[in-house]
Amino acid sequence: MTTILSIQSSVAYGHVGNGAAVFPLQRIGVEVWPVNTVHFSNHTGYGRWRGPVLPAQDVRDVIAGVGERGALPEIDAVLSGYQGGTEIGGVIIDAVAEVKAANPAAIYACDPVMGNAKSGCFVHPDIPVLLRRSVVPHADLITPNQFELGFLTETDPHTIDETLASIRAARDMGPRTVLVTSLMRPDAPEGTIEMLAADGEEAWIVQTPLLPLKANGSGDVTAALFTAHHLETGRLDEALGRTVSSIFDILQTTLDSGRRELQLVQAQEAIAHPRMQFNVTPVR
Repeated sequence: MTTILSIQSSVAYGHVGNGAAVFPLQRIGVEVWPVNTVHFSNHTGYGRWRGPVLPAQDVRDVIAGVGERGALPEIDAVLSGYQGGTEIGGVIIDAVAEVKAANPAAIYACDPVMGNAKSGCFVHPDIPVLLRRSVVPHADLITPNQFELGFLTETDPHTIDETLASIRAARDMGPRTVLVTSLMRPDAPEGTIEMLAADGEEAWIVQTPLLPLKANGSGDVTAALFTAHHLETGRLDEALGRTVSSIFDILQTTLDSGRRELQLVQAQEAIAHPRMQFNVTPVR
């Protein structure tokens, strides 16, 4: 059984961070140990929220306690997402080092949350610098959206060739595998959106209809599912196909519900049993 240590934010209402990652991972049979970096009433997209940002030392202590149980060798991946403060990066890097010392086969999957093309950068100005210089170089797998990929690599990818060049620049920073989400290219059919996954040998792309909704937490679910599926299958195309199938059906279920928050429970069968309804095609 795959085990993932997930270091992310937590909300009581809705599904972002660990609230978006834990249930889908459990639903596909992954053992997941959540370590929360904040505990908010709701995600910050509402403009108002309550609850604490956990001090970095508290997060470090929780991870240390897991280590004291002798459990670090069981961990197959460390997964991180939104970093609420600049000190969390150091905690994550140290946790990755400790896990890899206990299990050299373990990987670090980093979702470098910084912003998106519509909203721009919505994290503290120091976070992108921290991610670029300190965190991403330690990652084995990263899952940026198109905007974040450009920000990380100081490029402006639009076409497939430009995106592949940006991926090469990202891989030169350290990660072996890159999943680019929310890919919008000028020569794609209108009303579509894509994901592209690449490593050193291969690259695959998948296209879906673009649904008319903004879904906070969808990137968190994507990073979690892709990490788990890639660990299980060892195949980029299979992991990409499963992930995109589930994400599209989650978003469609959410859109049909008329609600703002991801309808993860209602879409759980699509998580556990992806329909594989989209073609995953090679781009090199």
